Amino acid sequence: MITVLGSINMDLIATVDRLPRPGETVIGSTFATAAGGKGANQALAAQRAGSKTRMTGAVGDDQFAKASLGLLAQAGVDLTMVQTTDGPTGTAVILVEHDGENSIAVVPGANGHVSAADAQSALGDMDKGDYLLLQLEVPAEAVSTALAAAREQGVVSVLNIAPLTDDAVELATLADIVIANETEFERLAGRTDIEPALRETLLADLHAASGQTLIVTLGADGVIAAHDGALIRTQGLVIDPVDTVGAGDTFCGYLAAALDGGDDFETALKKAAAAGSLACLKHGAQPAIPFKQDVVAALEP
Repeated sequence: MITVLGSINMDLIATVDRLPRPGETVIGSTFATAAGGKGANQALAAQRAGSKTRMTGAVGDDQFAKASLGLLAQAGVDLTMVQTTDGPTGTAVILVEHDGENSIAVVPGANGHVSAADAQSALGDMDKGDYLLLQLEVPAEAVSTALAAAREQGVVSVLNIAPLTDDAVELATLADIVIANETEFERLAGRTDIEPALRETLLADLHAASGQTLIVTLGADGVIAAHDGALIRTQGLVIDPVDTVGAGDTFCGYLAAALDGGDDFETALKKAAAAGSLACLKHGAQPAIPFKQDVVAALEP
């Protein structure tokens, strides 16, 4: 079983020819709304990958609340631990340019009300060997409480250190599995402008020192991970991306689901990388998350 503690948002998405520079206005070509939030995205990915998944988080009492939970409910994600708070549901304003790159501003709304008590409740009935999936769009106190409880109970914790908050490095030390992109890994390593060869060295050194599984997603260059004393590399699919929003969340959800389902680490990494690639082929975060059968088909020889 997978429990996700994290954010639930409504995404407001505009496509543009190019992302604006500071102080500049550009003309967009399309606009859409879609359910999102890193926590909700990862929960949907885990559920679509075949794992029984529960979401812990909060929505507001506004017009976005029901819509933000629509695809989760449709997929069968357990929403009994999603609370309704006064005020707005979290929102993300997303600009996507023609090559799929994006720029995102997140307004936490109800996500800011997720508390340490909520974290304790989320862990209350989890068993040893269950998986806890977290990100950093809810308060750090809730994340740290959940990570500490997971360690006490033998629950496997998977922390995606995105968005890169001031608490990310400290929280990362508490997780069993840490997932970062290139920029986020630089913060973990305490270095900038890391070349590939140095990245491997630093990754191996951090893994040896902590014993944690560390995963770095590299976009079109695939994924590299340090696990059980070895560096493991895998590639995603060769694609022409439409929209990269949600690709990282899809990777996280599919990785947790594959491990929860009993796959060995390298197989899980391959499935997650393929799923992340497929998520780039449609617009939006949750609408683009692939189903298990699509990932299986994409990996067939």
